[in-house]
Amino acid sequence: MSTEPNKNPLAHLVALARDTIPPMHPAGKPFVLGAAVATLLLRRLWRPAGALGAVLTAWCAWFFREPARATPAREGLAVAPADGTVSHVESAVPPPELGLGDQPMTRISAFLTIFDVHVQRIPISGKVDTLVYRPGKFLSADLDKASEENERNSAVIRGEDGTRVAVVQIAGLVARRIVCEIGEGDLVRAGNTYGLIRFGSRVDLYVPAESKILVEPGQRTIGGETALAELPRR
Repeated sequence: MSTEPNKNPLAHLVALARDTIPPMHPAGKPFVLGAAVATLLLRRLWRPAGALGAVLTAWCAWFFREPARATPAREGLAVAPADGTVSHVESAVPPPELGLGDQPMTRISAFLTIFDVHVQRIPISGKVDTLVYRPGKFLSADLDKASEENERNSAVIRGEDGTRVAVVQIAGLVARRIVCEIGEGDLVRAGNTYGLIRFGSRVDLYVPAESKILVEPGQRTIGGETALAELPRR
């Protein structure tokens, strides 16, 4: 005989919908509201345009989605700061404004299309040592020189064992706005959302050169879940 309590079918359906449809990042609300208002105005002028506006509004809400993620609990891992495709794994000197010196680190770059989740996530738990915004160009984010020349927002995070990694939000050809919600001195947890780049972009993760890299170019990443590297023990 089942001891499970009777469940309200409507409440169960709502719970399933909540688990299936991800919430929207707050930075997307102005865009969705603007699209909704434009839809109402268009519908008054020309009814077919209202349907197109409704599709645009739904797309905006979908673009700014912020799905829940299950971050690996294993120590010593650097997880993906973004959804996307690994475009480069290479040795590179980190951005000079971060003060990490001129010794090369391993840079793992992920390219985001307009179809990817666009929130960024913390790669390791620790403390934000440095946070620097630098204006720049808006070259296509899949180009090699985008890491050096495009507008970017960079952060250095120091892990509990002293290991430092850098994560860089890079604007792209269409992206014109970088949102960052952390500050210097903040304590952060791996997998938590910390920012957003609007409409196509790139995110670079710099890890110590002696790290064991776990991904290859062309591989898809899931922000907050995919392990990109095993960091060296300190």
